[in-house]
Amino acid sequence: MITDILSKWCAENDIAITKEQTAAFEKYASLLIEWNTKMNLTAITEESEIAVKHFIDSISLLKTVDIPENSSIIDIGTGAGFPGIPLKIMRPDIRLTLLDSLNKRLIFLDEVCKALEIKAVLIHSRAEELSRDRKYRESFDYAVSRAVANLPALCEYCIPYVRVGGSFIAMKGPDGKTELEAAAKAVDTLGCTIEKVESFPLPDSISRTIIELKKVSPTPPAYPRKSTKINKNPII
Repeated sequence: MITDILSKWCAENDIAITKEQTAAFEKYASLLIEWNTKMNLTAITEESEIAVKHFIDSISLLKTVDIPENSSIIDIGTGAGFPGIPLKIMRPDIRLTLLDSLNKRLIFLDEVCKALEIKAVLIHSRAEELSRDRKYRESFDYAVSRAVANLPALCEYCIPYVRVGGSFIAMKGPDGKTELEAAAKAVDTLGCTIEKVESFPLPDSISRTIIELKKVSPTPPAYPRKSTKINKNPII
């Protein structure tokens, strides 16, 4: 079922997918369902929903953003690996880092990477803390996130990781454009400009909005602030 759904969507959207890649997604789904009985990874457990709401949703980024070969990508608040691992399955050339604040999720992701023979750096840390480390601050071509935080807060968590010339890609729902209006001050303050905004339906009619913010100047040293300040007093 997963193979059929993925193959159909990729064909309709001019995205090449191989038998090896669909097999990897099938294995990923099996692991997700198996591990979800041990820990709360996702509320989505039906194969057809996993195919659309996790896999297609994640790789839909590739129809909107042209990611150059060998780009470095950090997936912030990756959870069960979305969108990072589906992107890595489709684009083995990318250099992927998966960041999450819950170690048990990273234990699952380590098993997924081993099973799929995927190379990725797994980091257990809070986003606002790790970006203070010189090794990671402004060192990635792309930061991506499908996290549920509102966009002004998400910008503060993610933009500090992006090098000047790179991009932060936020994957939002049908209210993405409205969130972007509210995030205008945060986008500017943190060193970005709006590069692209594109909305489209997924196969089950869910609306996805991809927002690409281009990093044009360094993020001021004052950011990110502590999580309590980010969430209670977003830059708006």
